[in-house]
Amino acid sequence: MSFASDNWAGAHPEVFTALAEANTGHAPAYGGDAWTARFRERVRQLFGADAEAFPVLNGTGANVLALQAALPRWGAVICASTAHITSDETGAPEKTGGLKLLSVAAPNGKLTPELADAEVWGIGSEHRAQPLAISISQSTELGTCYTPDEIRALAEFAHEHGMVLHIDGSRLGNAAAHLGVSLAALTSEAGADLLSLGGTKNGLLGAEAVVVLRPGAAEGIPFLRKIDLQLASKMRFVSAQLLALYGGELWRDSAAHANAMTARLAAGIAALEGTAQDSGIRIAHPVESNAVFATMPADVAARAQERFAFGTWPGDPNLYRLMCAWDTQPDDVDALLAVLAA
Repeated sequence: MSFASDNWAGAHPEVFTALAEANTGHAPAYGGDAWTARFRERVRQLFGADAEAFPVLNGTGANVLALQAALPRWGAVICASTAHITSDETGAPEKTGGLKLLSVAAPNGKLTPELADAEVWGIGSEHRAQPLAISISQSTELGTCYTPDEIRALAEFAHEHGMVLHIDGSRLGNAAAHLGVSLAALTSEAGADLLSLGGTKNGLLGAEAVVVLRPGAAEGIPFLRKIDLQLASKMRFVSAQLLALYGGELWRDSAAHANAMTARLAAGIAALEGTAQDSGIRIAHPVESNAVFATMPADVAARAQERFAFGTWPGDPNLYRLMCAWDTQPDDVDALLAVLAA
């Protein structure tokens, strides 16, 4: 069992069932199929009548496409220094999207209007890329979650300064499950303009979507999706996966289970502190989704890694990330805790 990433987990059985059901006869290519039409309608039900969905193949593609469609060539994106777009996408927003990223150090991975304001300068100067978007991750790369009020404050700040607010929602379901709110409460109802809607980290075989939440927030997505290599010819198989996840409550059930396993792991680690089994493990960030960040002695980590996959967080050799997924079981968590306490 791996605790390295929810990306390591397999696909949910219901997803394979949906794929098999979609594998019947011929259907129009490039999104002209019934599955894509149903997914687009479902997105309007989830996020509002104005929401427009564009299925894509992966999360990096979704982020690049959304931001590229929203900004002109001279645009810049304000993001946390830990954001996936700046720390894990190999420069794709800059190289493929042609966008300047303005990263800001953010405690626990969360931007605020005050932190974003540090990069709102040089407006109108031809010598500086213009800050025209704010991008946040939900949940963040450090496992924390923005509340609806925090997102609303960022959206209001962005709009006051002529910017759009983009949400990298690769783990949006985990945040909604943790906070006990709807997907819309964390996106369209909070004033966000664009969403990269995740799926692969929550049990899909490989499917994500760009959702334009506000009309006019992005231009040319149908063309850019093709340019960015994100237009699937047999799109029914992408949309069928997304329908399996978001057509009902599978997204919430899977995310809530992953969160619950993570909470079990965090509670077990905290319970070791001050006991005879205390091996020096300490939780480093609030546990609000499906990731536990903890510091631990190297020998303890090495012992645990003989049985379980997980790694250090970039830039801090003493900080380890332990992630649970939709298929993590209580016995898996308890087995890891037993090794950590040995």
